[in-house]
Amino acid sequence: MALQWLSLVATIWLQSISATNTNFPAYSSQLKLIFSLSQLQLNNLAFASDAGKLFGFVSGLAVVYLPLWLVLLVGSALGFIGYGVQYLFLLTNKVSSLPYPFLVLLTLLAGNSICWLNTVCYIIVIHNFPFDRQLAIGLSTSYQGLSAKIYSEFVDVIFKSSSKSSPIQITRSYLLLNCILPLVVCLITSPMLREIKTTRTRRLSCGFLVIFIITIFTGTYAVLTSLESAKRLCPPVVIFIGILLFLVAPLVVPLMEKLREKMDSKCLIRSSGKRVTDGGSMVEENVGVVNEHGVQDEGLFMCDDEEMGAKVMLKSLNFWLYFFVYMFGATVGMVYLNNLGQIVESRGSSNISSLVSLASSFGFFGRIFPCLLDYHISRLKFKNKVSRPAMIALMMMPMAASFFLLLSGSDICLYITTATIGICTGAITSISVSTTAELFGPKNFGVNHNIVVTNIPIGSFLFGNMAALLYRGQALTNIDGKCLGVKCYQTSFIIWGSLCFLGTFLAIILHSRSKKTYI
Repeated sequence: MALQWLSLVATIWLQSISATNTNFPAYSSQLKLIFSLSQLQLNNLAFASDAGKLFGFVSGLAVVYLPLWLVLLVGSALGFIGYGVQYLFLLTNKVSSLPYPFLVLLTLLAGNSICWLNTVCYIIVIHNFPFDRQLAIGLSTSYQGLSAKIYSEFVDVIFKSSSKSSPIQITRSYLLLNCILPLVVCLITSPMLREIKTTRTRRLSCGFLVIFIITIFTGTYAVLTSLESAKRLCPPVVIFIGILLFLVAPLVVPLMEKLREKMDSKCLIRSSGKRVTDGGSMVEENVGVVNEHGVQDEGLFMCDDEEMGAKVMLKSLNFWLYFFVYMFGATVGMVYLNNLGQIVESRGSSNISSLVSLASSFGFFGRIFPCLLDYHISRLKFKNKVSRPAMIALMMMPMAASFFLLLSGSDICLYITTATIGICTGAITSISVSTTAELFGPKNFGVNHNIVVTNIPIGSFLFGNMAALLYRGQALTNIDGKCLGVKCYQTSFIIWGSLCFLGTFLAIILHSRSKKTYI
């Protein structure tokens, strides 16, 4: 059982450094200057990073035929090449010899590497914590929200010399970290990542509670140290050491479990031959599988004869309902967040960094929300499981309303909307992992979920370019090519909000069609 918890800690570490694309805004303006890119070309680079998910199914196939440690190394190697080649061109001052299409290809390769790391993490969590899947997924994936924070603090400590740092030095720093850090963490965690069969009662409440508390404190610390006042008071090295301590803290759970296993083994030697569970209570063999609260877990996954391969899944109506639910929900939220800087600028505000931090912090807590809800519901000992599509619908309703709230020019509405979209997008992203496994089975999850998330680059391209074209249409009347006022994104907000309402309706239909999965 200690190995089970150790695998969760390993996924937390991987998730905390896997989202290398989230730090792109930190050096995108410098990259634009160095490579003499237009705004459209820069947007295409951001899209290329998401477009790596179009080939994410390859990592899903890889986990079927390759050991997990090798899949991890392949993923980190792709990122090493994608970011490393860009770094070498900057290091050797041969930027002019790097063709733009090749730069796009390298960015796409680096974006695809994230899929390989995430796929391994999802597989480990789903197989090692089948009775508490949403709890484990929510806790581990929430750390993706810390990736940008970790990389930026690392740059501040080691590379960035505040007053003398040039655009090319800043860009080199991020590219070098994106290249090396995932590879190092993959080498450290690969021995911890192994699938562990769970065939008997597990008492995991205490361990999850400890990690959940650590996660809450970690997120709060990350938010507080992102404030300008905190940065002035604390040196970057102090802030970075604090983050490292919070990342190491979850190790206390497998260590405590190892001590308890040793104590239990001593008790077993003294016992009269009866088997003792990990929680210390007597049970009989072959009593079936129940979760930690005594509820039968037979319906946790689909039956083996209902497992869906990719071809069968693509022919099912539930898949297409789910595909568009995700696209009109979390993907629309991501498009809004990707355009947040331009939206804030169009409203004549200068608080871009504070709004980005707000969205990031609420997205972090949004990913934790579903696992907190699952934890409390499971303690009530409901026989039927909570419908994931219903939870997604509940998250999409306030998101849809938020887009229409943006039609107001109030700064308060902008802050409320950004926080709401951040938390709802994070929650839907977290819920979606369990939804894929429960609708189509865990056996082919690696391929199936990577097919589902292809909606992200597709939606990003369609909805992002739509907003850009509408913005440009409004900006043509201005000499400087910039658009100011609520009108710049007014039509985009109406379209995004309408898509969210449509997605909510589709999620309700999916809920009604998949009720038997949750009985």
